[in-house]
Amino acid sequence: MKLASLKSASRDGILIVVNQGLTHAVQVPHIAQTMQEAIERWDSVRAPLQEVSDQLNRQDAVGAFPVDADTLASPFPRAFQFLDGSVYLHHMEKARKARGAEMPPNYKTEPLMYQGLSDRFIGPREPMLIPDESLGLDYEAELAVVVDDVPMGTPASEAGKHIKLLMLLNDYTLRTLTRSELPKGFGFMQAKPTSSFSPVAVTPDEVGVAWDGEKLDRPILSFINDRPMGCANTGRDMFFTYPTLIAHAARTRSLSAGTIIGAGAVSNLDKETGYACLAEVRADEELRDGKATTPWLKFGDRVRIDMVDANGSSIFGAIDNLVAKG
Repeated sequence: MKLASLKSASRDGILIVVNQGLTHAVQVPHIAQTMQEAIERWDSVRAPLQEVSDQLNRQDAVGAFPVDADTLASPFPRAFQFLDGSVYLHHMEKARKARGAEMPPNYKTEPLMYQGLSDRFIGPREPMLIPDESLGLDYEAELAVVVDDVPMGTPASEAGKHIKLLMLLNDYTLRTLTRSELPKGFGFMQAKPTSSFSPVAVTPDEVGVAWDGEKLDRPILSFINDRPMGCANTGRDMFFTYPTLIAHAARTRSLSAGTIIGAGAVSNLDKETGYACLAEVRADEELRDGKATTPWLKFGDRVRIDMVDANGSSIFGAIDNLVAKG
């Protein structure tokens, strides 16, 4: 099942069910008005939403209309909580080396995680606005999960059952600011402006055997100005899985339904899979040439992130953001 949110006067958008081909959709106000309402009542709305999805895919749904990604907000236009981890240690090691930072002593025993901005996300086809190019804007191609209510103290062995939706994520980072902000010891603030998610969120069954309950075995594709940057496999080289991230976040507090959890920029040990962020590109250049030459994102650059199934069809729809001055 694929779900999305139409842009509307409401900050939370209008929930729609989208067909597998991402071409048509149906509004479902009789089931749930918004994505947040749906995730909060997941046990009662899952079956009727699935029935609408099945009708759409059979092409006999009442009220179906063509869907355009430009009319879509983020699946969750805003969320009560957005948490992002860093489980691809290869990426973390390179990114920290590039800014001259040491690895934390416990990074292999418990996940790194921060709480990011969540009161608004830009839409999948909206511009990414920044005030100044000198802030070093970078993209980070990630896979995120959305959970229902998770009780405090939920162990990793039980956490997987709370994963209800999957989304692609571009976790934008202002790298210049990380150098001064992170040493303060309070984590990200200005360096993480906002994020962008895929046009649709999908239930795990939508990706079939590629999802094993803990990770997704598919490449995530990223492009800058249509130039391929990478195709790293999201399920490969993960030091911590999504259930482990959920359990870590829920150790001392419950997680409200609709909490979004990312796993960090995807990075494989195999260099042939390319990159999911510019920080790694620049780190490799410094190691190889003594200096980084690839620039950070500039005004007018376009970043696209996508994932396709075994037949080459987009699973989530593509994130496609133009960098612009705000």
